[in-house]
Amino acid sequence: MKERILVIDDDEAITLALRRALSFDGYTVELALDGEEGLRKARDVAPDLIILDVLMPGIDGFEVCRRVRSGDDTPILMLTARDDIADRVRGLDAGADDYLVKPFAPDELLARVRALLRRREPRDQSAVLRFVDLTVDTRTHQVFRGEREIQMSAKEFDLLCSFARHPRQVLTREQLLDAVWGYQFEGESNVVDVYIGYLRQKLEAGDEPRLIHTVRGVGFALRE
Repeated sequence: MKERILVIDDDEAITLALRRALSFDGYTVELALDGEEGLRKARDVAPDLIILDVLMPGIDGFEVCRRVRSGDDTPILMLTARDDIADRVRGLDAGADDYLVKPFAPDELLARVRALLRRREPRDQSAVLRFVDLTVDTRTHQVFRGEREIQMSAKEFDLLCSFARHPRQVLTREQLLDAVWGYQFEGESNVVDVYIGYLRQKLEAGDEPRLIHTVRGVGFALRE
């Protein structure tokens, strides 16, 4: 799946420049122009990494970092216009993983992004994925709901793996389309919804509780 990066910065020129650089490097980019919008998008779009400016009106970057970090371990790269050691220490204490001072070279930013994303790869690439009573073995392509084995097509299995690797996170149709069918897919626009229906039929065939839930207006999530 193409990594999704959330940029939170109130300087529109900087956010647009970051989107161009990150998109050119192959990332999917979400933008937020203040801390409140950033917190909402961090919750709704489940980014793989957050680039966060320190100085913003309302909720500043330090507070956004603390709130995000209290709920998950998404990597956070903080940006600041001040080369102040005290600010850097404060940001790292708030939970940031790395710190970059403006102005910065795009190549350095991209290198930092790649390094932060690499740190979380081992966790995401587990061979056996488990959630509640669901077990997905990526080596043998076996799926179990409790003791019941479920037969799946290759696309159904790949779609389920996308959810199992990101439990409780909301995945958009675009993310799922990229992960399973590839970003150049030109088939029916409702293919994700159709395959979600297939998965639900198979996962709930033994009257088990629903695991794949629709998040209205956003996408789908693997939840209890």
